[in-house]
Amino acid sequence: MSDLPGLWPSLSSPDPRALVTFLTSALDFTERAVHTGDDGAIVHAELVRPGSTGAPGGVMLGPTHDGCRPPGGAAVHLVCDDPDALFARAVAAGATVVHAPFDAEYGSRLFEIADPDGNHWSAGTWYE
Repeated sequence: MSDLPGLWPSLSSPDPRALVTFLTSALDFTERAVHTGDDGAIVHAELVRPGSTGAPGGVMLGPTHDGCRPPGGAAVHLVCDDPDALFARAVAAGATVVHAPFDAEYGSRLFEIADPDGNHWSAGTWYE
């Protein structure tokens, strides 16, 4: 069995290279695969990140094109061990703050930011 995620949210972006740069610098993603066209522009990218639950997470992205969803409409949640540190890293990388870290009523500590395309990313601790 592969150690790759079995579920891949898919995002479109007017500037896939900028989104890859943001996600790797802000949210601990690493590039698994980046495919470019003849002009060097990204046509498909796969990013992965470690999960504190033991399962990895991933996201696919590519350029906007006719017939695709407009960019900025996604919301993705990440599980992490230290949301305060990840929040600081995301803000330093240029994230727009939606919610600063807070303690949820159900036991998780989490935050929410928006990426340069307007997608919302929340991250928090796992709870039992």
